[in-house]
Amino acid sequence: QVQLVESGGGSVQAGGSLRLSCAASGRTFRTTAMGWFRQAPGKEREFVVAISGAGGTYHADSVKGRFTVSRDNAKNTLYLQMNSLKPEDTAVYYCAAAATYSIVTVSNQYRYWGQGTQVTVSS
Repeated sequence: QVQLVESGGGSVQAGGSLRLSCAASGRTFRTTAMGWFRQAPGKEREFVVAISGAGGTYHADSVKGRFTVSRDNAKNTLYLQMNSLKPEDTAVYYCAAAATYSIVTVSNQYRYWGQGTQVTVSS
């Protein structure tokens, strides 16, 4: 069983930055691919970025060049640095742990989910 707890959400103005953290329990963190998803009101959950167990990354086009994912395996923590935020980035952000070592972008390939943290970007 893996538990994921996100933190770092909040409200910022357009152009600002936030860093989200996701603390993971369990000894398999370092061998597990992790991802960030988001869900805006009235919309489906969408893929944001993923990182493999080896540290390789894949970003959605909508956040490429603005968001950066990283992981600290010693701390069992996943991060999402979000820069140049836009109002359309407003959503609840979820971290998730996959059932694989390699990057996956589809939500049904993720086994465990955090409770989510709200990010609101005002214009």
